[in-house]
Amino acid sequence: MRGRFDGKVVLITGVGHRGQVGEAVAAAFAAEGAKLALVDRSGDEVQARASELRAGGADAHAFACDLSDPAQLTRLAADVQSALGRLDALVALAGGFAMSGPIAESDPVAWQKQLTINLTTAYLTTRAFLPALRTHGGAIVYFASAAALPGGAVGGMGAYAAAKSGVIALMRAVAADERKLNVRANAVAPTSIRTASNVQSMGEKQKYVEREEVAATVIYLCSSEASAVTGQVLRLG
Repeated sequence: MRGRFDGKVVLITGVGHRGQVGEAVAAAFAAEGAKLALVDRSGDEVQARASELRAGGADAHAFACDLSDPAQLTRLAADVQSALGRLDALVALAGGFAMSGPIAESDPVAWQKQLTINLTTAYLTTRAFLPALRTHGGAIVYFASAAALPGGAVGGMGAYAAAKSGVIALMRAVAADERKLNVRANAVAPTSIRTASNVQSMGEKQKYVEREEVAATVIYLCSSEASAVTGQVLRLG
């Protein structure tokens, strides 16, 4: 079904480099008629992705923001409101992965970086945009990881797994807090996704979740078809 997001505004963080998940998620929402607010730390990259979508007929706006900075997020929320007038869905995709090694030998700086880019950014983005999402009733989709689920492989990646576990806890807290305010929150927890950077580092023979599968799941969780779904984690792969 096409046009499920006609007239609706979707904000997606982490839409930067070509060949990554954000690019595919943004394209999927554009195909469903959404107006897009695309956010990345690098202004040049997010502008390029927005330009590509506009060339295909999408209504896409690019914003540069350091999502770990509360002041920048306050300005971003005001800018999105001014440019697009409303917000119906937030896809908190920004983050990153790095091995941190065994805990005994791990670097506290690397630990803190994983918490900042994966968890703190999700928290601060949520905090900034919840008022707008409450206005019309909205949905949030967070990006966790299969590593944060029971039985997930976490050896050597304790910082990343801890951060993504925190994302799941954040999602559940938001789902509980916002249920009566008509805002839903869910998370996807993929294994390795076929992105340009993952293929470069792990090779073609690795078993991947396709970017399009991830995008389809995010679309579903933000759509009216999932209007009764909140507080859930969907594993992919």
